[in-house]
Amino acid sequence: MDHSGAAAGFLATLILTYTIVIFAIIGFTIWLYWRIFDKAGYNGALSLLNLVPGVGQLICIIILAFGRWPIEDRLAATYAQPYGSPPPPPAPPPGTSVMTT
Repeated sequence: MDHSGAAAGFLATLILTYTIVIFAIIGFTIWLYWRIFDKAGYNGALSLLNLVPGVGQLICIIILAFGRWPIEDRLAATYAQPYGSPPPPPAPPPGTSVMTT
């Protein structure tokens, strides 16, 4: 009896399943980091650094752990305002230029 065809089919199914699971885990990780960067005030696209093999997640963790979060600056500006005064205008998104007239 020749079982090589069945073994090859099983192996192909196993590799396909493994590949789908790995891509799902990578996609979920990028989505999680996107949410974290967004809530910290950074551009969510920084989560794509996770795609850099070997050091991507380390870079993301270092940015989040040691960087000054933009949301902290906005929160400090809000607390610096006297009680009852209007809140400061929102900061422009990172990477945009502010034109003054």
